Amino acid sequence: MAITSDSEKNWLQYMADFYGISLSELLKNYSIGRLENEYDQHIADISHKRWVKDGKKIVSMDDIIHEFGDHS
Repeated sequence: MAITSDSEKNWLQYMADFYGISLSELLKNYSIGRLENEYDQHIADISHKRWVKDGKKIVSMDDIIHEFGDHS
């Protein structure tokens, strides 16, 4: 695998630091696709925790249609 940009290298180094391993170990053990999926999951988990902490609530699609009507 070739690292083609500084931003890509920085992201890979961030992920290596996140896992507590070296960059070379990260590249031996993980595919880019797997890392991207795990990064997305990590960000989603953080966002959800913030959402809950801020007291925000999920509104169902049924509630939205009931309030605004079905305009399809």
